[in-house]
Amino acid sequence: MKQNLTILLFTFFAFVATAQKIKFPVILIADSLLTNSNAVVRLNHQEISISSQRKMIVTTNRVVTVFNKNGLSAIGAITGYDKSRSLNAIEAIIYDAFGNEIKKVRKKDFIDESAVSGGTLFSDSRVVYLDYTPINYPFTVNFTCEIQTSNTALIPKWMPITDFYVSIEKSSLNVTYPNDLGFKKKEFNLDKFKIKRTLDSTTQLSYAVEGVIAQKPEELSPDFIKIYPRVMLSLESFNLEGVDGTAKNWKEYGQWFSDKILKGTSELSDETITKVKSLVGSEKDPIKKAKIVYQYLQNKSRYISVQVGIGGFKPMLASDVDRLSYGDCKALSNYTRALLNAVDVPAYYTELYGDSDKIDIESDFFSVQGNHVILAIPNQNEYVFLECTSQDNPFGYQANFTDDRNVVVIKPEGGEIVRTKNYDENTNSQFSKGKYSISETGDFDGEISIVSEGTQYGKKYHIEKLPPNEKERNYKSYWSNINNLVINSTTFKNDKEKISFTENLNISAVNYGAVSQNKILFAVNAFNQYSGNLKKTRNRNNPFEIERGFIDNDEIAIVLPTGFLIEAMPENTEISNKFGVYKTEIVKKDGLNIVYKRKLLLKKGIYPKEDFEEFRLFIEKVKKNDNSKIVISKN
Repeated sequence: MKQNLTILLFTFFAFVATAQKIKFPVILIADSLLTNSNAVVRLNHQEISISSQRKMIVTTNRVVTVFNKNGLSAIGAITGYDKSRSLNAIEAIIYDAFGNEIKKVRKKDFIDESAVSGGTLFSDSRVVYLDYTPINYPFTVNFTCEIQTSNTALIPKWMPITDFYVSIEKSSLNVTYPNDLGFKKKEFNLDKFKIKRTLDSTTQLSYAVEGVIAQKPEELSPDFIKIYPRVMLSLESFNLEGVDGTAKNWKEYGQWFSDKILKGTSELSDETITKVKSLVGSEKDPIKKAKIVYQYLQNKSRYISVQVGIGGFKPMLASDVDRLSYGDCKALSNYTRALLNAVDVPAYYTELYGDSDKIDIESDFFSVQGNHVILAIPNQNEYVFLECTSQDNPFGYQANFTDDRNVVVIKPEGGEIVRTKNYDENTNSQFSKGKYSISETGDFDGEISIVSEGTQYGKKYHIEKLPPNEKERNYKSYWSNINNLVINSTTFKNDKEKISFTENLNISAVNYGAVSQNKILFAVNAFNQYSGNLKKTRNRNNPFEIERGFIDNDEIAIVLPTGFLIEAMPENTEISNKFGVYKTEIVKKDGLNIVYKRKLLLKKGIYPKEDFEEFRLFIEKVKKNDNSKIVISKN
């Protein structure tokens, strides 16, 4: 017994000695966190230490176990720095599946390169990241870094869930701050994921969450930030690229930004003022004058990014933009503001979050939230918004990047939260009118005119400027239901005044109809078959969103081959529900001529998860009916 006890104790102490070197073995991960996981976040702790209005240190310790190549993006061993953000420390340690250390990556071994693309003229922003090619899976990366900055206006938001198919063992945040800087927070979607606020005092705030299973993407889910947890943080007394500021709300922010950032940036030379006044001439209407100035801007300037120091927030001088004929969104918007001011048209610098997804500036929580700048021109009780980076946008057109969202209009008297233009489903229209004929061998010959407006205009007008091969690729994708498609001719009309884009095409295809003995089978709806596909989902977790509704109307004349009669054709259909309207009608003109009419309207909205299956079935009926066949037979 004595000998056995000695062996047991020896084994125990040897195990402890070895275990002290073992970190994050995969075997300790709970089974529930392995389901649907490409990676598991073993630990993600963020420490934000604000010591004064001009000093903030952000420390990150992120440990991620990766199971396959799809999980590599979850490592997150990356950070940025520039003249206002110094990289104090960075390191990564890599472990094998058993928790044995296999590599240590020092600061000098990280990749350090420019953080911007060729579209940026100049920038002092750098990115540092781990470049590691694994030999075996699974493996674990323990990443730590420390950033120091004076930009206390840009406190990082906390988002414990940032990826799909990634589960979380533990994630936490700890923020310390002086009690005299007006620290504030705003929480989103915490209860759903059982996130605990573990400390909330006058100088400290902490959160923690454990055991979050991997999230799976769901079709038509609202934007990530709308449904997953996050915490926004801000100070009332802050520093932005060396400039101190104080703002409790958007009104005060607008006053500060106007006075400290925009002041002195909009002067133009006498020569330029004289030139723009001569362009406007005797025109008195402010909007008509703005259209003339906007056209001048588009003809003269081009967009290029500038991100040096406060260049990330303060626009270039209008006089420099005028001389160089380029600038970023801030510079071009401010330059246009200066041009309009020269002809007595008021216009306001406007910050927002530009994206194809509609992301709002939080109206009841001041913090620096935008990533883009446009211009707002008062027009009676509303605003006309100008996208000053585009050389071909129609005046006032916003769809698909800055439409239907809260923005902050910055005026000398203060900031104002307003909503940009909403393009409703009846505005987002596509009307197709055309005809096609079927030969006795099943060949197709047709012509069509497609008129697109609203958000559908924004998806179409660029086609005119595509190279010929890309034009052809575009239409072969759009009409993928027509095999052997040949584009015989195309003409376009871009009416920027009406904001309407017209496509006129002549197309043909052999063997569109399937010929069998004396019969021909073909889909009546050749020109506009709905191609969306929704998978059946069990136990859906999130609501779904139709972010931009639309309406399509089609009227197509069809000529049948001589000597053929209609043997069978689809019935007329009409479906109307909370999601929209679908209607088709086939009108027989005579023995050889029929007219196919179709209407599809989808309504914008966020719908509860319980309605998804009903919507999916609605779309299935649309797709099935769009592909309905007609049978004609020879006399």
